[in-house]
Amino acid sequence: MWRTHTSAGTSRWSALAVLCAGQLMVILDGTVVSVALPAIQGDLGFSSSALAWVVNAYLVPFGGLVLLSGRLGDLAGRKRVFVTGLSLFTAASLLCGVSQDPATLLGSRFVQGVGGAVTSAVTLGMVVTLFPEPRERARAIGVYSFVQSAGGSLGLLAGGALTQTVGWHWIFFVNVPIGIAAALAAVRVLTPEPGVGLGKGTDAVGALLVTSALMLGVYTIVGTPDHGWTSAHTLSRGAAALALLLAFVARQAKAAHPLLPLRVFRSRDVSGALGIQALMVAGMFSFQFLCVLYLQKVLGFDETRTGLGLFPVSVSIGALSLGLAPRLIARFGPRAVLLPGLALITAGLAALGRVPADGSYAVDVLPALLPLGIGFGLAMPSLATLAMSAATPQDSGIASGMFNTMQQIGSAFGLAVLTTLATAHTDALLGDGASNTSALTDGYRLAFRVGACLVAVALLLAATLPRSRATVRRPETEGKPVTENAAP
Repeated sequence: MWRTHTSAGTSRWSALAVLCAGQLMVILDGTVVSVALPAIQGDLGFSSSALAWVVNAYLVPFGGLVLLSGRLGDLAGRKRVFVTGLSLFTAASLLCGVSQDPATLLGSRFVQGVGGAVTSAVTLGMVVTLFPEPRERARAIGVYSFVQSAGGSLGLLAGGALTQTVGWHWIFFVNVPIGIAAALAAVRVLTPEPGVGLGKGTDAVGALLVTSALMLGVYTIVGTPDHGWTSAHTLSRGAAALALLLAFVARQAKAAHPLLPLRVFRSRDVSGALGIQALMVAGMFSFQFLCVLYLQKVLGFDETRTGLGLFPVSVSIGALSLGLAPRLIARFGPRAVLLPGLALITAGLAALGRVPADGSYAVDVLPALLPLGIGFGLAMPSLATLAMSAATPQDSGIASGMFNTMQQIGSAFGLAVLTTLATAHTDALLGDGASNTSALTDGYRLAFRVGACLVAVALLLAATLPRSRATVRRPETEGKPVTENAAP
């Protein structure tokens, strides 16, 4: 029988806590390194061009292996895959912490990315099978979405504090006791599941095609700041990644046991949610990355003040995704909650697109951060609900993998596009004689505005989704669920 939970409700919530602890470690590691890069460069002697690969060496395997890992969870058992990924991530974190040269750190970061992909690929699938009842599922997805959304901001705060107090090595060492505890708890709390069997979907050719396509695609995107979007390097590798992806789709249409059953894309909710998520995350990355640069390079914040400055976003996301958003989704449906969430994100990014070179945090930044946090707290649980809405117990791992894959692709694409635009605009203004602070600010403003446009496109796409059906409870039904059309 397909289950990832124990019979008692309290055990299910304990299992959710374990899953979210593992996922939080993975999400934190995506940003905790960012504020420590100068210290890592000074200590290990990285060149300026090689330093970016401290981040990219993690992103490339993560983005390339999430989809395959999700399917392996369906086939071999999601608990087994989760514990394996968590153990690999923890061991790689230890190796990162003891690294004494660039090659060791980059190799360890690659393995850490593999472990992160395997861990996160099955987490959302386990959450939705843990909580089949709509209201409880909405609450559980709210918790998961908070971890996904707020983890980045928390990573900036933790990375700055650890780097300034005990050194950059501890941004990796801190994962070790947490990872060991989470893995041991997972073995005890999560109920084993057999999976459908490797013979039911072991498409080795398809696995090779999609993993190669995604890893090459992410590698191409993260390399565009160095090579340019129209260079032979970018175009040739991008074309090769697209060809591999098309070959994978053709393979899945004909395979007896496809790695990715194409039937999962028949739902407009699922397909739309994946596209919306990629656009939203790409736009939001202008906030997550470039707002840090604005705070540090223009307003003069140090690492700790930067993390504290972005903390209101985490608080806002938590207040919405843990409290109000699940109730709204259960009452009105995910589409109705998604629309105002995306509108608020668009407004927040547009406000950041007006920050001045002589601005202040309280007047110019904080008023933009609050709608961003509230909007993301509404949008992320809604998207997760839509993306998993058509998943069967046998397919929830691959659906979870697709959701995380689109997040990684959106992040990599957003980072590459928006930083390229900001840098090019800044360089042009510097060439025209503008001051460094003014040129930097204008570059960041342009990126924020483009990010707002990407989320606005996501909002238009969300408006085309069909009406959701919401499960609500009314007093006259004596606690029985009533399903009705939700307002748009």
